[in-house]
Formats: sequence, C-alpha cells, structure tokens
Amino acid sequence: MSKKGIYSLCSKTVQNKIRQMNLSSLTPAAGSVKTGKRIGRGPGSGLGGTSTKGHKGQKSRSGYSKKIGFEGGQMPLQRRVPKFGFKNINRVEYKAINIEVLEALAASKQLSKIGLNELREAGFISKSHLVKILGKGALTQKIDVEANAFSKSAEEAITAAGGTITKL
Repeated sequence: MSKKGIYSLCSKTVQNKIRQMNLSSLTPAAGSVKTGKRIGRGPGSGLGGTSTKGHKGQKSRSGYSKKIGFEGGQMPLQRRVPKFGFKNINRVEYKAINIEVLEALAASKQLSKIGLNELREAGFISKSHLVKILGKGALTQKIDVEANAFSKSAEEAITAAGGTITKL
C-alpha cells in the first residue's frame, strides 16, 4: 500500500496533526518534564522564609559547603586510624614462576628453550608481566630460559642441569 493509501485511512484530525508536525511544534510527552522547586520566592509559594533550610545552624547559612571527611569537630576517621608502612614508588612487581613449572611445560610441549612468549602462550603470564624464575622444584632436563630476573637457587639449578639463563 502506498503512502497516500495509508494517509487516506487516517482520520481528519490525525491528518491535520501529521501536516502540522515540524521541529517547532514538538513538545515532550505529558508528565515527563517537572518544573523545579522555586525556593525563596516569598511566603505565598510555601517555600519562602527559611527556603527549605530549616532554622539556624551552619547548614542554613550562605556559603556553607560540607568539607569532605569533616565530622563536626570530632576527630575524623582518617585521622583516628593508625598509619603504618609506606608504598615504595620504585617497586618492580614480578610474576613468580618456579622451575618445576618450567620442567612440566618443557616436558608437555617438548621445548628446549623457554622464553616469555612460551609462558604467555601457556597462559602463565599476560603481556604486561615481568617474570622472575624461582628455584622451587627439581630440573632434570637441559632448558635454556629467558626471563627478566632469576633467583640464585634457580640460576644454580638451571646451569647444573646444563641449561643457560638469559636476563632480558
């Protein structure tokens, strides 16, 4: 059915509304827009006098703003709680991988060289992790290992098994 066919089926009032519809005649749906409270506009409005702020007190005064953490003069929580320690801004966070994990990974995938890519593919680390190899477990096969850091026991275990270490 064409547009004219649908248009002709409409009542005359609907046809007039369709003809008159433009950007200047658009209005929000009934009840969707509420007018805001007009406070401080005289006693006849019902919101004059104290202008919804109550009688007296700091909160009723002009310029009042609640300070974050202020508890009315009582010692605030952030000052009551004891503080200890500090955060070292130069700390380097490593993802720890033990040589027993390297042994299992090398055995399951028949690898002789394990680097960050192999650990990433196996799901042990994500792209942003730095890796430190730790010495827990035993190493029976020769593995060449690339990592960001090694513990002394891990270095000794890898070299004792005939492998090499490469610090990135």
